[in-house]
Amino acid sequence: MNSTKVLISGASIAGPALARWLGRNRFDVTVVEKAGAVRPGGQAVDFKGPTHLELLARTGILDDVRAAQTVKTDWRMVDADDRVRAVVPGEFIGGDLEILRGDLAQILYAHSKGDADFVFDDEIVGLNETPAGVDVVFAHRRPERFDIVIGADGVHSAVRRLAFGPEGRFVESLGYHYAVADCSVPLDGLPTVLPSGRVVAYGFNTPDRLVLLGGQKAPTLFVVRSANADYDRHDVDSQRAFLESAFAGNGWRTAAALDAARTAPDFYLDALTRTTTTSYTRGRTALVGDAGYANTLGGFGTGLALLGAYVLAGELVAARGDHTEAFAAYDRRMQKPTRIARKGNAGPFLAPPSAFRIRMRDWTFTNGLMRRSMLWVTDAFATDDSIPEYELL
Repeated sequence: MNSTKVLISGASIAGPALARWLGRNRFDVTVVEKAGAVRPGGQAVDFKGPTHLELLARTGILDDVRAAQTVKTDWRMVDADDRVRAVVPGEFIGGDLEILRGDLAQILYAHSKGDADFVFDDEIVGLNETPAGVDVVFAHRRPERFDIVIGADGVHSAVRRLAFGPEGRFVESLGYHYAVADCSVPLDGLPTVLPSGRVVAYGFNTPDRLVLLGGQKAPTLFVVRSANADYDRHDVDSQRAFLESAFAGNGWRTAAALDAARTAPDFYLDALTRTTTTSYTRGRTALVGDAGYANTLGGFGTGLALLGAYVLAGELVAARGDHTEAFAAYDRRMQKPTRIARKGNAGPFLAPPSAFRIRMRDWTFTNGLMRRSMLWVTDAFATDDSIPEYELL
């Protein structure tokens, strides 16, 4: 067993992936997760291009992900009378492989639980770095010293806040908010499965707003432009009240979607954000996944999370646990692939600001050349042929 003690905060995607790599390479790994178990459900995430598929293969989960993948879902963008204005193909939305986030998290946990000590229903509430290590205070368990602390705890990372500074210094709001509700809305008169087996979801836009119903990316999705949204991120009733106000009088099937969202067992609302961090390490602490390089609904976060976990583990193993050497190399390696997280905003694409911009977005997918160009661009952004080679078990 490597004498290096590593604490990872977060058991969703990046955390278990990193735990798998480090644990199998004889690091002493603990993963702490605020939730009581690996979180199920959630919207679908996807992998695009040979780089992502190679990462899944190296991590040892490609076959499991393929077995649990969702069916390709096309988005049919309709008007208030259900007339189809454009079709956004499943290849653009879901890449080469698409899987529910909760299913991916379960797969990663199954592959890593033998390589690390997982502690659920607890969280980090204090960090104090010393020359000898990082003294960690937990909400419930006894304080403990670790050599390295890794924040894999999402865009609202507690580790980043404690080690780097307030969230507002590292996370930028993109002016849009989205809500995902695990509920179904009747789509009477609209086919939801095609003879080919492809699934169909239906999207309706008014300026600055999107309602998307059906499919597997997110059963019910709302996106709205709102620069100064007034709700409590920790209060679901407050979030639902904001959503009701934002979509009041929106037309189409929005009222039914709001009714269903009121009682949805799994409901999540947050701002579209991106991180502005350009260095993902500080002292004995590092960030991986959305904690370091997030761009909400940008379409590349899950692949980046797996890449970051692989690179961070590879550099720590190569440096034999020397965090100074490994973290410097990790920062250098991740500059190129994370550039996409510091650019772009999915909001204007999903909820264009005017009727004209809605028509132009739809035209992009009715014009054959433009449609092929959009598919090519997403593949180009997702593909980086320079995955480092490490001697990892």
